[in-house]
Amino acid sequence: MGNAAGSKKKYVVLILLFLGWCLGNLDRFVINYSVVDITKDLGLSASAQGVILSSFFLGYALMQIPGGALADRFGYRKVIVTAIFMWSIFTILTGAAWSAISLIAIRFLFGLGEGSFFPSGSKAIASWFPLNERSRAMALMLSSGAIMGIATPFIYAASSGTIGWQKLFYIIGAVGLVVSFFIFFFLKEPKRAAIQEDPSGQPATKPKSTLKTVLKTPMIWNLFIGYFSIYAVNWGLSAWMPTYMINVRGLDMTQVGTLSIFPSLAGIIAMLFSGYLLDRIPEGKDKKAGAVLAVLVGVCLYLMSSAGSIYLFITYQTIIGVLFAFIATLIASNCLKTMHESQVATANGFINTGAQLAGFLTPMLMGFMVDASGGSYNSAFVLLVVFAVLCAAALMLARPKANAQAQAIADSVTN
Repeated sequence: MGNAAGSKKKYVVLILLFLGWCLGNLDRFVINYSVVDITKDLGLSASAQGVILSSFFLGYALMQIPGGALADRFGYRKVIVTAIFMWSIFTILTGAAWSAISLIAIRFLFGLGEGSFFPSGSKAIASWFPLNERSRAMALMLSSGAIMGIATPFIYAASSGTIGWQKLFYIIGAVGLVVSFFIFFFLKEPKRAAIQEDPSGQPATKPKSTLKTVLKTPMIWNLFIGYFSIYAVNWGLSAWMPTYMINVRGLDMTQVGTLSIFPSLAGIIAMLFSGYLLDRIPEGKDKKAGAVLAVLVGVCLYLMSSAGSIYLFITYQTIIGVLFAFIATLIASNCLKTMHESQVATANGFINTGAQLAGFLTPMLMGFMVDASGGSYNSAFVLLVVFAVLCAAALMLARPKANAQAQAIADSVTN
C-alpha cells in the first residue's frame, strides 16, 4: 500500500471512529437530561436517580479490559462493529423501561455493549497513525464528547415536548443499528508486512499482549488513577449539572441547553488544540503540566460552587472544561506513545476502566450526598475538589517512561 493511499485510509478510519463515538456519547449523554422526566414518570428519588446514572458505568468499566484484549487478539474492526450494534439494541430497550430496576439492568447491559469501543478505537489510532500524530487523532475522537455535550440538550429539549423520552430512545437506537452496518462495510484494518524491523535494523520483537504485562508498567497505574480522578469530576458535573441547574438555579431545560453550549464549545476547541500541543511536548513535562492544570480544576470547582450568579457559575464550568480537555487527552494518548501497538488496546482498556469506575461511583455518591444533606450540593462539590487534587498528585508522581518500545514501531505504521 502506497503512502498516499495509506494516508487517505487513515483519515477515513479516524472519521468513522469520530462518527461512531459521537453516537456513543449521544446515547450515554441523553440519559442525563431525560432522567429528569424519567424520575417524574417513575416516581424515583435522588438516590435511585444516581444509581440509574451509575449503572451504565459499572457495565462499561467491566468491559474495558476484555474489550481491549479482544481487539488486541482479533482486531479492532469486529469489536467496534459489535459494540455499536449491542449498545444500539439497549438504547432501544431503555425507552421500554417500566421501573427503576428494569432501567438499572438495561443501562448496565448498555454499558457492557459500549465498553469495548474506546480501547478498540485506541488500537485503530495506534495502527494507522505515527507517534507524532496520535495525540491529535485521539483528541479528534474524544472531541465527539464535547460536541454531543452541545447537541444533546437541544435534541432532548426539542423532543421531550413532542415525541417524549421513550420514542427518542427508540429513534436513537435505530440510527445506531444503521451506523453499525455502515461501519461494518467501510472500517478497515491496515495490511502489514510479516516481519517488522526496529530502527537498528533488527527484527522487532512483538511483546505478549497480556494484562499481566501491562500491569507491570508503573506508568499505567499513574494514568489509571489520574483518569479515574479527572473523570470523576467530569461525570459528576455532566450527570448532575442539568438537575442542579433546574432544581437549585431555577432554570428550564431550554436555558440549561443554551448555557451548556459555552463549556462544551470551549471543550471542543481546547481538546483539538491540546492534541496538537501534546504531540510537541516532551515526555514527562506533559504530566507535570497536567498536574498543575488539575489543581486549577479544584480551584475552579470551589469557585463554581460559591458563584453568586449563573453566568459566573458557567464561566467557571467553562474553564474546567478547557482544563479537562488537556488532561483527558494527555492521559488517553500517553500509552499510545509508550506501549507497543500490540498492547495498546489492553493498556487503554485498563486505564479507561478507571474513568468508568469513576462514572459508576461519582453520580451515585453525589446522589446519596444530596439526599443526606437535604438537597444541598455543597458536599458533592467538595467531593469533586478532592478528586481534582488526587488527579494532580497522580500525574505529578508519574515518572517519565523509556520510549524504546514506541520508537521501535514508529516507522512501522503505513501512512
